[in-house]
Amino acid sequence: MSHALFRVLRHALAALLLVGAQLAASDARAQSILRDAETEAFLRDIGKPLMLAGKLDPQTVGIYLIGDPSINAFATLGQTVYFHSGLIVAATDVLEVQGVLAHELGHVAGGHAVRFNEGAGPASNISLLSLALAAGLIAAGGADAGMAVLMAGQQAAQGKFLAFNRDQESRTDQAGARFLEAAGVDGSGMISFFRQLQGNEYRLAIKQDNSYNRTHPLSGERISALEDVLQKSPYWKKGADPALQARYQRIRAKLVGFVSDPADTLKAYPLTDTSDPARVARAYAFHKSAFPDKALAEVDALLAKSPDDPYMLELKGQVLLESGRVSASLPPLRAAVSKSNGEPLIAGMLGHALVQAADASNNPAELDEAEKVLRTAVARDNQNPFAWLQLGTVYERRGDKPRAALASAERLNLSGGDPRLAAQSARAAVEGLPKGTPDWIRAQDILLVSQDQMESMKKDRNGRPRG
Repeated sequence: MSHALFRVLRHALAALLLVGAQLAASDARAQSILRDAETEAFLRDIGKPLMLAGKLDPQTVGIYLIGDPSINAFATLGQTVYFHSGLIVAATDVLEVQGVLAHELGHVAGGHAVRFNEGAGPASNISLLSLALAAGLIAAGGADAGMAVLMAGQQAAQGKFLAFNRDQESRTDQAGARFLEAAGVDGSGMISFFRQLQGNEYRLAIKQDNSYNRTHPLSGERISALEDVLQKSPYWKKGADPALQARYQRIRAKLVGFVSDPADTLKAYPLTDTSDPARVARAYAFHKSAFPDKALAEVDALLAKSPDDPYMLELKGQVLLESGRVSASLPPLRAAVSKSNGEPLIAGMLGHALVQAADASNNPAELDEAEKVLRTAVARDNQNPFAWLQLGTVYERRGDKPRAALASAERLNLSGGDPRLAAQSARAAVEGLPKGTPDWIRAQDILLVSQDQMESMKKDRNGRPRG
């Protein structure tokens, strides 16, 4: 093959992989999901009326938080919406979060992740046609002309795809506006959030006169299109629900305390601020700075006002556990599980504490409790690698190697790491578990999934398309 033709094929491949690169980026982001019981409960609660407005089943739509400082959110296959942590921090009130969520649920309701080929297909056809023409010209001795044809085709393909994406985003904005009105939510937050994005575009010197090379319409265009619709809603300027706003300010403060440098958190929430969000943020800042007593003082001040608050009981147990006071962490964590009706994420932390307590005291009763708590937790939410890790530890302590292997396979399968390791653990579980039992069947499922992933990786390495 000539060097010129090689260059042609390389550029064509880049054009054809335009969509795949975007999907791969989403998969990479998924590796840093932040799980927090209070935050996920809040997102479910603000999402439910919007889902019902969009004729979506709240039981099948997931909303999760990703540890990424950029201001972004996206919807994926499987009816799942992801918020970047940077968006939660940047949003000024709950109405802005609801506005963004309404837009993303518009993508879910429209099946846009499934219908991606509607935009990618025509773009790929243009690229393939330009590749064929360019190859013919090169074969005839016209390398420069062939390259020109290819580059023009690549530009046309990209323009076709971007135009499709912009149209999809505009339609989704309108769907989100309808969902907000049907749910009785003030849509002004959607407008104020786009104004914030527009301000960022101005600061970055992004031209506002042409959206041709953009995946999304310009924020100014979106604002103009949405204002006519949202301002006609009977809920325009109604304001945020006070209870939801209070919950949002607390989960936002919790997130700031978790992801920010403690000095920055204490600057944003000084000691003179005795509000609930400020105390939560400072509790995390002090805990991260290895001042557990100061962290506990902030949490205890909150519990003095609301002694049955499961999330503050959880935070107290977490501070105690992670500062080495394992036995002292058990009562607040048990209370947190009870007051939250067995919230699986909190139960996972209690299970971890019980495993540590059993190691320290050699008390089989605590290991029994850990197994019971953790098995219940993964039965209600099996998307928690940490809980599977702790359950595997329980089985290891008991000498139950097959079930320890199954727990390891579950964890590795969820973590998205090397499928060979997941397959090894699943195979060990299959060989050691009683044939036909639910655990044996689950191990077989993981083994098959892992083997399929290994085969796909092998095909990728050999340069063949994945099936």
